[in-house]
Amino acid sequence: MKSAFIGPDGLRAGWRFLGYAAILIAATLALEAFVLPPAAGLLHLARGLTAPAMLLEEIAEGIAVLIATGAAALFERRRIDAYGLPVRLAFGRRFWEGAALGILAAGGVGLAMLATGAMTVNGLALHGTTLVSEGLLWLVVMVLVGLNEEYMFRGYPLQALTRGMGFWPAAVLLSLLFGAAHLTKADENAIDITNIVLLGLLLCLTLQRTGSLWLAAGFHFSFDFMQFFVIGTRNGGAEPVGHLFNVAFPGPAWANGGPLGTEASYFMLPAIALLFAYVLLRYRKPQPLVT
Repeated sequence: MKSAFIGPDGLRAGWRFLGYAAILIAATLALEAFVLPPAAGLLHLARGLTAPAMLLEEIAEGIAVLIATGAAALFERRRIDAYGLPVRLAFGRRFWEGAALGILAAGGVGLAMLATGAMTVNGLALHGTTLVSEGLLWLVVMVLVGLNEEYMFRGYPLQALTRGMGFWPAAVLLSLLFGAAHLTKADENAIDITNIVLLGLLLCLTLQRTGSLWLAAGFHFSFDFMQFFVIGTRNGGAEPVGHLFNVAFPGPAWANGGPLGTEASYFMLPAIALLFAYVLLRYRKPQPLVT
């Protein structure tokens, strides 16, 4: 019998999404309350924007995403990797194509900031073995960030909501939620949220046009690696510890993002427009989800 809860395909899409969200939030809160504090103490990790601290947080976030997605997959009798990140395509050509796009996008914004005096570079901030160890740590952290956030927002949730409202309404809703998730950052502003929402829509587009999230995961990974490690951009007023270049940001906030960094720069807008154009021209037709 059809009802507010049950439709022709079983439990309605909205309730599936809310169930996933409830499990994700519960798992995240449990890990933050009972696992992260003792683990950070045992490992003597200082709080802040450091690669070791973020690595622990991203491992916990990945566990929460796997718990929520695993529960949804079990309910639907599907594989846990069936929602856009099939293991058989892991770190293949789509991932590295996305990584190249992320480097070009963040690098282009960085060059624009340099050209306008909104950023200055005064040599390397790291040398020798420290450069290698910090670089590798940030690399691992940002791979996890890319995988975690893509599967959290554009994995099962996007597939579930698409069944109930269609792809683009679901993509818009989840991109707005993706932006809202960043509202906890200090000094958050409208341009930063706008750019984040637009990037969310871009990454949804890559899923629709390629059939998987691997291009999106590659972009997410390299874009953030460029921001945090290479450029050393600020994030919510905090400066990442252990970044590559000795940089300063003397210019106006509209150009360098102020305390919010690269993502809040107005130079991101043409970069995002070019990324949309690239995806639309390279992948002209929607593709079925790769499973």
